[in-house]
Amino acid sequence: MTRTLFEKLIAVASGRKEADLCVQDARILDVFNGEWFDGDLLVSGGYIAGFAEKGKGKGKTIVDAQNRYLVPGFMDCHVHIESSYLSPTEFSNLVLPSGTTSIVADPHEICNVCGLDGIRYMLKASAHTPLSVNMMVSSCVPATDFEHAGAVLLAKDIKKMFGKERVLGLGEMMNYPGVIAGTPFVLDKIWEARLAGLPIDGHAPSLDGCGLDAYAAAGIRTDHECSTPEELHARIRRGMYVMLRQGSACTNLLSLLGGVNDANMHHCMFCTDDRQPKSILEEGHINNNVRLAVQAGLDPIKALTIATLNGSECYHLDDRGAIAPGRRADFLFLDNLTDFNPSAVYVLGSLVAEKGQLLAPTEPVEAKNVSGRMFVKDFSEARLALPLKKEHVRVIDIIPGGVVTGKGEADVRTKNGIWVHDSDADILKVAVVERHHGTGNIGLGLLRGYGLKQGAIATSVAHDSHNIIVTGSNDHDMAIAVEDLISLGGGMTVVRDGEVVDHLALPIAGLMTDLPALEVNEKLVELHELAYSELSVSRNIDPFMTLCFMALPVIPAYKVTDMGLFDVTTFSLVPLEL
Repeated sequence: MTRTLFEKLIAVASGRKEADLCVQDARILDVFNGEWFDGDLLVSGGYIAGFAEKGKGKGKTIVDAQNRYLVPGFMDCHVHIESSYLSPTEFSNLVLPSGTTSIVADPHEICNVCGLDGIRYMLKASAHTPLSVNMMVSSCVPATDFEHAGAVLLAKDIKKMFGKERVLGLGEMMNYPGVIAGTPFVLDKIWEARLAGLPIDGHAPSLDGCGLDAYAAAGIRTDHECSTPEELHARIRRGMYVMLRQGSACTNLLSLLGGVNDANMHHCMFCTDDRQPKSILEEGHINNNVRLAVQAGLDPIKALTIATLNGSECYHLDDRGAIAPGRRADFLFLDNLTDFNPSAVYVLGSLVAEKGQLLAPTEPVEAKNVSGRMFVKDFSEARLALPLKKEHVRVIDIIPGGVVTGKGEADVRTKNGIWVHDSDADILKVAVVERHHGTGNIGLGLLRGYGLKQGAIATSVAHDSHNIIVTGSNDHDMAIAVEDLISLGGGMTVVRDGEVVDHLALPIAGLMTDLPALEVNEKLVELHELAYSELSVSRNIDPFMTLCFMALPVIPAYKVTDMGLFDVTTFSLVPLEL
């Protein structure tokens, strides 16, 4: 806000000047007192100037709210834009009609591919979107030392981003064992955020007792990995905020609602974490969190407060989150308090979406420094061969509905000491091919519960280092899938009988595309159906999302990285043979 707009805002608020916009006949949500009141809303220069008696307000532009509910714009308090496969501009175009006007994004995925170039691109690409895109600087690049990511961000690197416009703090600190143990390079990052007076996001599944005390003492402010009301209470007791998450793969909103009460609700927030276009198009974004919470019995005012005010207070975004003088005129019209689908969305006092439709989509920004990130060396079909000294082996067991895997065991077949696929057993080879530094690394493992009978599936979206991950019934199709991704510059592909059946290119860091959300969703639906119908992947799982999380070495129990099979419970690489 400029000094001129500041002075005008006060003049309008005091009645000395006419408002730019007057919204008449609205039922306005007061998130501070927890009540509704009838009145007119006055807006000047994109900010709320004040209120007028119902029907008495004046302005250069008059909007009749027709007694609709007027509420603050929703905030997603923790989201990875990259998980939508959309660029920041296309993500903005997708979520605005659902009423999300602000997000706190962690560019963890693109930073693991491109380092600080990744967050710089995300900031540039979102600079002119109506959606207010705020960033946390990723804290875990790489997530562990047992894989090769595209970059390493140390405290000195992270410090460079603090103080930049729209950079709010330090992203989710997944290395909670390092925090608790007092590991110097971990504490260095936290200390820089503390010196700057910035919030620090957490990620600490199942952490409790003295470990949780240490985590909170370090200054970790939030956690989105709670799964029970008891965990919610334990974190709030230590002064932390808890995020009720409703993503595409990971959901804990309904399981946590039983722990939300009048006393602690102001330390609760909503987030999506990872949400795909299909979920957003069919169910919505943060409005879906609100809807589910109210359907489960939470009072609508409480749900709306969690979706608006709480995030602004947690992240010191004091210019939004409420319908109050001096705050951004980011607000929604709701026809009812059941579906929470906005009939109109305003950002800085301007109408940006109406009846679920965006009025003026933002054009994409060229991704100069973050494309073409496919530096694979010495790859060949022969490199996918899996030698075994024993036939009794460790197996990654897929558990449908989440990203946690089981510690499986199995007896498998070999020929001349090399593993061979058994069509009667639901066990597949899975490989992670390093794509950032040309190390030539290929990590191999065995996967059970995926269901694939023929062909291969591969993606360059493979949390958290985003190397190429591929699984299949034979090495030839797997190799073709990897080579297809290299030629695309990243993406997703389905291969059968030596041919690429279909693919989706994700040229922005191998994670995102500038294609519109509807087009991306149509392609994803086609790829999923091909995986189910042509390759016989189990319909109990998401073929691509399940596969991409098989490389995530911070979620138990077995995962595979470019360095081999990883046991998350012991935090060590382990041999396949038992």
